[in-house]
Amino acid sequence: MNMFNIFYQSHAGSWAILIVLFLLSCIFQRQKVTGILLKIFYLIMLVSGIGMLVMLKFPLMYVIKGLLAIVAIGMMEAIMGRLRRKQPTAVFWVILVVALALVILLGFKVLQF
Repeated sequence: MNMFNIFYQSHAGSWAILIVLFLLSCIFQRQKVTGILLKIFYLIMLVSGIGMLVMLKFPLMYVIKGLLAIVAIGMMEAIMGRLRRKQPTAVFWVILVVALALVILLGFKVLQF
């Protein structure tokens, strides 16, 4: 198994787990375990994504996907913080859904440029 495949598998798997952990963190706001696990999977996702970017020599489409992924992570953190403080989150949810949709579509090469 080559290094790129290892990065790819850990990246794709961490995205799936990340979304599940985020939803669990939003539902069960009073506990801290899913929040901590969420941050670990942010790190796994970022490291594997940067590793693939380096191996692919930074193609523009994937750089944009990476930036959108960072926006999505930021929105996840903003939503969780605002939920804890009982502030409105509707705008952040919209931005998160759009960013995640674009990341997924770019990742599976449905959108290309």
